Amino acid sequence: MMKYENNEYYSDDIRAIDAKYEAQKIAFAPFVFQAARCLKEMGVLKVLFTAGDEGIEKQEILEKTGISSYAFNVLAEMGLSMNVIKIVKDSTPARYYLGKVGFFLLDDPMTSANMDFMHDVCYQANFFMEESLNSSSPAGLKVFGDWPTVYEGLSSLPDKVKESWFRFDHYYSDNAFPSALKFVYRKQYDSLMDIGGNTAKWALASVKHNEDVKITIVDLPGQANVARNRIEEQGYSDRISVFEGDMLKEETALPAGHDAVWMSQFLDCFSLDEIKSILTKVYNAVDANCDVFVMEPLWDKQKYSAARFSLHATSLYFTSVANGNSKMYGYNELVDAIESVGFRVVEENHSIGPNDYSILKFNKVL
Repeated sequence: MMKYENNEYYSDDIRAIDAKYEAQKIAFAPFVFQAARCLKEMGVLKVLFTAGDEGIEKQEILEKTGISSYAFNVLAEMGLSMNVIKIVKDSTPARYYLGKVGFFLLDDPMTSANMDFMHDVCYQANFFMEESLNSSSPAGLKVFGDWPTVYEGLSSLPDKVKESWFRFDHYYSDNAFPSALKFVYRKQYDSLMDIGGNTAKWALASVKHNEDVKITIVDLPGQANVARNRIEEQGYSDRISVFEGDMLKEETALPAGHDAVWMSQFLDCFSLDEIKSILTKVYNAVDANCDVFVMEPLWDKQKYSAARFSLHATSLYFTSVANGNSKMYGYNELVDAIESVGFRVVEENHSIGPNDYSILKFNKVL
C-alpha cells in the first residue's frame, strides 16, 4: 500500500458546515476562476495594489479602469468571497484594498502561468472531461483541431493557445534547468540523447553549459522542425542534431551509441504501458555504461500543498486535452514502470529548482 506524508489524505476532520462551504466553492468554481481572471485583466487588481493598504473608493476604481458600476459590483462581491478583495474597516464610503490572495493572482509568475494555461488551453476542453475519461482519449482537443493527441497539433494551435502552452511548460522546466545542468554534467558526456526535446531548450542550454557535449534531439516532426530552426538561428547545428521519430510507433528505433539519455517532462505525456514501451526502446539503444536521466515534478515529492494541488490539476489537462491517458506521476508508480523494463535507479534528487523537480538517474541492468 502506498503511504503519503500528508496526513490530510487520511483524516476527515472538517466540520460539516465548512465542508458544505467547500462544496459550494467547487460547484461554482468556473465562475470563481473567470471572476478572478476578469478582476485581473480588467485592471481592478492593479488599481487596488497601487492604492495600498489605505484602499480606494469604488468611483475612483471605475474612473481608473473604465469598467461599469455593474461590472465592478458583481466582480467585487465575488472577490470578497474569494478573499481576493478586502474592505478597509469602518470606511464610509467603502474603501477597497487588495487581499493576499489577490496579490498572488496579480503578481505571482506561477499563478499567472497556470491561469493563462487554464483559460487558453484547458477551459473549453474541460467541458468534455467525462467523455475523455470514458474513452481514454483527449475529447476536449476537438475545440482546437482534429489530432489524436495535442503533440501532433502543437505547432498548429492558435497563437494565443500555443503561447500559453509553452509559457506554462517553460515556466516550470526553465526554472529547474540551472540546477539540472549542474546535476547532470557533474560527469563529462561526449554525447547525450534528448528524447522529447521540444523547442531545443535543454539541448541549447546543454551546449552552452558544456562546451564538449553533442546532443541528439528526438521528437515528432512538428516539434523537430521547431527545434531545428532554433538550433540554426543560434548557430549550434554542428553540435545538435535532430532525429524525427514517433516513440509510440513499434517501428521507431532510437539511435545508439550515446553516453547519456535525458527525458524532461516527457514520460508524464504517456500512460504507464506506453512508458514501458518507450523505455524498452531506450533499453535497446543503450549499454550498461549509459546514464539515463528522467526529470519530472513528482507530486508526492513536493514540499508545499500548492505544488501538489497544481500537479493533481495538471493531470486533468492530460485527460481532456493532451492524450486522455497520462498524468503527473508519483514516485513509486513511475520508478516501478521504468525498472520493470530492466533499468535500476542509482541516484535521485528531489530538490531540483525552486519547484522541487525530481531527477532520477538509471542504468541498464544486463
